[in-house]
Amino acid sequence: MSKLEIEVQKSVELLSQGKVILYPTDTIWGLGCDATQPKAIQKIYKIKMRPQQKSMILLLDSTEKLPHYVANIPAVAYDLIQNAVSPLTIVYSNAKNLPKKLIAGDGTIAIRIVNGDYCKEVVRRLGKPLVSTSANISGEPAPQIFDQISENLKQKVDYVVEVHRSRIRSVRPSTVIKLEEDGLFTILRP
Repeated sequence: MSKLEIEVQKSVELLSQGKVILYPTDTIWGLGCDATQPKAIQKIYKIKMRPQQKSMILLLDSTEKLPHYVANIPAVAYDLIQNAVSPLTIVYSNAKNLPKKLIAGDGTIAIRIVNGDYCKEVVRRLGKPLVSTSANISGEPAPQIFDQISENLKQKVDYVVEVHRSRIRSVRPSTVIKLEEDGLFTILRP
């Protein structure tokens, strides 16, 4: 079994148990948990010292799963996702089937369809969305590489994934757009 396969298997097992992991997303390193487990979500807020009203991004492995978490998906969403040249997070109205803690006060939810060998496979096998938020204390700069993540933060999670730690590439958080039901969108983070 490859190192990647071992890490995917271990991550899915821990996430299913409500654990919080530090893991490589398709953009930067993130803190994550099973998005259907409120206690795990609360633990991430505590670790990050993040204000409760600030929502987090969800990761899905395919667009086919979007309708389970969003009531009305504008058709343009699928075109935007398919044609995005870099990771794209879309904020949708009318979130559903998720813990209240993840849904913003205005009923929206931010979702990214992930790519990347580790992340996509973990989300696929977990069968549920994965919470994703940068691996830093709220308000501090997001780490670009594993070595920039604070030791303090590493000690607060249940598990630190062992693949892609030495990966150095030019990464940044995903582009974030808010998509209205009429198909119009606003860029929130370029």
